[in-house]
Amino acid sequence: MDFEPTARGAEHLKRLQEFMDDHVYPAEPVYAAQRAELAAAGKRHHLPAVVEDLKAEARRRGLWNLFLPAVSGLTNLEYAPLAELMGRSIELAPEATNCAAPDTGNMEILHMFGTAEQQERWLRPLLDGQIRSAFAMTEPDVASSDATNISTRIERDGDSYVINGRKWWTTGIADPRCRIMIVMGKTDPSADTHRQQSMILVPVDTPGVEVVRSLPVFGYHDQHGHGEVVFTDVRVPASHLLGEEGGGFALAQARLGPGRIHHCMRAIGLAERALSLLVHRAASRVAFGRKLAEQGVVQQQIAESRMAIEQARLLTLKAAWMIDRYGAKAARTEIAAIKVIAPRVALDVLDRAIQVHGGAGVSDDFPLASMYAGTRTLRIADGPDEVHVRDVARREIRRQLESR
Repeated sequence: MDFEPTARGAEHLKRLQEFMDDHVYPAEPVYAAQRAELAAAGKRHHLPAVVEDLKAEARRRGLWNLFLPAVSGLTNLEYAPLAELMGRSIELAPEATNCAAPDTGNMEILHMFGTAEQQERWLRPLLDGQIRSAFAMTEPDVASSDATNISTRIERDGDSYVINGRKWWTTGIADPRCRIMIVMGKTDPSADTHRQQSMILVPVDTPGVEVVRSLPVFGYHDQHGHGEVVFTDVRVPASHLLGEEGGGFALAQARLGPGRIHHCMRAIGLAERALSLLVHRAASRVAFGRKLAEQGVVQQQIAESRMAIEQARLLTLKAAWMIDRYGAKAARTEIAAIKVIAPRVALDVLDRAIQVHGGAGVSDDFPLASMYAGTRTLRIADGPDEVHVRDVARREIRRQLESR
C-alpha cells in the first residue's frame, strides 16, 4: 500500500496549490462581500460573479472535472489530496474546479448509467459548468436514514412517469442555475425491499414541481440552498428513468462510494485550515503573561488536532487505494469508517479552534462558526453516523465469526 504521490498527481497538486494561493484565497473576501450584496438585493442564492472568474481561470489551468476518472484520468488516490486542498476553501475551490457536490455525484450517475440522450442533454452542460443540479432523496415524513422508507411515488402511466411526494434537504435546488434533479422514489412498493426504488430525471421547470423553501443550517443559508420540494402530479417522459425500474437503491450506492472519499478529504482540508487558524491565533494572543501557544492546555489541543488529522487522512487514503484496486464494494468497511471519522475529526479540530478564538470564534468575524455549521451536517448527510457504525460492526462480527 503506497501513498506516495504519482508524477501525475503531484503535478496536479502543484498547479492546484498555485491556483489556490494566487486566486482562490484572495477571492474569499470578495466572495463574502458579493454574497452580502446579493442577499441584500433579495438574491440570496445567486452566484457571486467572482466564482465565474475563478471557474474560467481553473479551466485555463486544466483544473476542471478532476473528480471524474474517465475525464481527468486521475485515480481516487490521486484525486484525494486535491479534494483535501479544495476543502481548505470549501465554498469556493470545489465549485471553481467543477468538483462540487451534489453535481459530482449526479455527473457520476449520468456517466455510468445515463443513456446517450440523457448524457447529451444533462451530463454535457454539467461537465461544462453551464448548469447546476440537485439530488432529491431525503423526505421530511419518514426516517430517511433507512432509504427503504422513502414514500415518494413514481408511477408509470403510458409513455410517462407521474411523481407525487415531498422531499427536503435537496441541496442545490435554490440556485437559479439548477436545471435538473435526480429524484428517488418508489416505482413498485410490492417488490423486494431493495427493488422498490427507482431514480428519475426531473427538470426543475416541470409543471407540478414546487420549491417551498430553502432550509438554513444553524441559521446559515448555503449559496445553492437546501430545498424543500413538493411534487404534485409531476409528469416526465419514461425516457427520463435512470437505469432500470427497481435499480434506484443500487444507483444510490454507486453514487455514494467515491463521493464519500471526496467529502472526507474536503473535511480533512477544512480541519487543516481550522488548525492553522488555531495556531496563528494562539501565537498572537497573550493571557496570564504568556502567549496562548505557550500554555500547556493549548499545546495539548494543537497536538491532539495534528494527530487526529493524520489518522483520518491515512484511513481515507487507504479507502481510496482500496476503491482503485478492488472496487467500492470491497472497500465498503473503510468507506463507512471514514464517513464517521473524517467529519468527527474536523468538528473536534473546529471546536478547539473556536475555543482558542474565544468570543471571536462564535462570531462571523472569523469563518469558524460557518465552517462548523456546514461540517456538522456531514454527520447526517449521505447516511448518519449510526448507519455507518452499524455497517462496520456487522461486517466486523461477520469477519470474526467466519474466520473462526
